[in-house]
Amino acid sequence: MESSTIKFYQTGTFTVGNRLLSPEWRSVQSDVQRSNSLNSGHRACQGCGEALGARYAMDAAMAATHGQLIAANATGCLEVFSTPYPETSWQMPWIHSLFGNTASVATGIAAAMKAKGRPEVRVIAQGGDGGTTDIGFGCLSGMFERNDDVLYICYDNEAYMNTGVQRSSATPPSARTATTMSVGPHPGNEFGTGKNVPLIAMAHEIPYVATATVADLRDLEFKVKKAMSIHGARYIHIFVPCPLGWGAASHDTIKLARLAVESGIFPVFEAENGKVSRVSKIRRQVPVEDYLKPQRRFAHLFGKSPDVATIARLQARADRNIDRFCLLEN
Repeated sequence: MESSTIKFYQTGTFTVGNRLLSPEWRSVQSDVQRSNSLNSGHRACQGCGEALGARYAMDAAMAATHGQLIAANATGCLEVFSTPYPETSWQMPWIHSLFGNTASVATGIAAAMKAKGRPEVRVIAQGGDGGTTDIGFGCLSGMFERNDDVLYICYDNEAYMNTGVQRSSATPPSARTATTMSVGPHPGNEFGTGKNVPLIAMAHEIPYVATATVADLRDLEFKVKKAMSIHGARYIHIFVPCPLGWGAASHDTIKLARLAVESGIFPVFEAENGKVSRVSKIRRQVPVEDYLKPQRRFAHLFGKSPDVATIARLQARADRNIDRFCLLEN
């Protein structure tokens, strides 16, 4: 599959429907036939990036598989706000697994469909960064190593938001959480900790790895549909800001996701069989301060005496991402 860039200034609208575009160029969400896999009525916070990312991802996957899809979902925010017993917002076959075994459950579902002679039924596993980068990491690595026919989607809001905003291995340096408080000589999360799961997935040399954000939902849809056209283990890591846990305004969710990309904090790319195949270029790099300042979890860096040294270290991390993935346009 080839991606195509839509230049919205040519259509005169930023709306989801894009009615001025020809049907083949429109997003899945603009189609009245969309599945609404994650329907209204759930209990996500206002401005929740995870709810938005999951709705687009699952509807794109349903469209790509003609509705022949089963999802396994780890414990976490997405599971809790979408399925308060005895209700559910899911309009598709959906299974709640434990916090750490989602990849294994999805592998079992895929094996069962194969045994039943139902190869057209595809499987997605999904979870937050806690259930993916931490608790479920061993099962996920096993899924990659066996090249099981499962797409795993991680919705990364950079902490354990469901249980009170505790640090995860996806929490960025210097970020304040309930377990990395803004106290002491080096407040917030320590530098030199955590793990980069997209790079680890690439090291397994699985067929497809991609990153995406809720700031570019067309790109997200494209990558999910592309992943569903491939067999074997696949991994998509979606950046989903959390207004509550980040201390950000609910209306800034998309803005923060965009600034994370434009600053270099979160590189957006695709990789096939362990090698980067495409990156989303940055037209103009913005300073990391533009991304950090709207979030109270980084407020300790911008007091009466700004922590210039720590901000410089965060800028250096962003610059390293830009160099590693060649993100700047020439």
